[in-house]
Amino acid sequence: MLLQRRSRTPRNRPLLHLVPNMFTVLGLCAGLTGIRYALDGRWELAVALIIVAGVLDGLDGRSARMLKITSKLGAELDSLADFLSFGVGPALIVYLWTLRDVRGVGWALAMLFATCCALRLARFNSELEQPDKPRWTLWFFTGVPAPAAAGLALLPMMAHFASGATLFRSWALNAVLLAAVACLMVSRLPTFSLKRLRIRPDLVLPTMLTCGVVVVAFVTEPWWTLSAVGVVYLLALPVGFVVARRMRMAEEASRTEAPAPPTAPRVVPMERPPSRNP
Repeated sequence: MLLQRRSRTPRNRPLLHLVPNMFTVLGLCAGLTGIRYALDGRWELAVALIIVAGVLDGLDGRSARMLKITSKLGAELDSLADFLSFGVGPALIVYLWTLRDVRGVGWALAMLFATCCALRLARFNSELEQPDKPRWTLWFFTGVPAPAAAGLALLPMMAHFASGATLFRSWALNAVLLAAVACLMVSRLPTFSLKRLRIRPDLVLPTMLTCGVVVVAFVTEPWWTLSAVGVVYLLALPVGFVVARRMRMAEEASRTEAPAPPTAPRVVPMERPPSRNP
């Protein structure tokens, strides 16, 4: 009995194993604080905190993979934090910024965006348990991920911060974009995933140079840089669709052209010679 009780007692985990969940909780707090600043009309801080939540969301997944830590609690907590930071947060910020001018229509679009984000996260969690998925799906997401959708929904705000143009504060532009991004989240459109991105040795130096240029541009002109990143991501959506289609067709062709496994030779019994006895 004593041995059984000791075996059932959970072992103490190192503090390092809590790092992914800490990043998730910090991202949740950043999303909540962004909503709070939006209620105060401090729009730049509100958008910046949603972006911080996106960075923390990437760090929690990366740290969990590096530490080889997976838990049901962490997965559920990550989904709840993503729904608040990238579903509820951007919807409320855009509504308070411009969509409340059309009242009921604006609130309906905000609810549509949050609902589609919840559906997208639920589908993502359910697809993790599906075995025997096609190999080409390892390089793509199904639909626009929640952090990227939040950035696209806030793209007019970032463009307005960078240029000061009143066009980007138009409720019609924001309504169309919010509805389109909501539909992209629940669509079956394949979008690029950076989790399995590998860089060839001859491209390491150009990649580092490009990252350095992006960092310098972000430090000097953050809103222009973030707006340019959002536009590049939009342009990459049709490219991802074409690349995914070619990979899927190539994989299907390789399956159909695979040679059939060799079959064992059929053994034919020999006929017995006729008996010479009368």
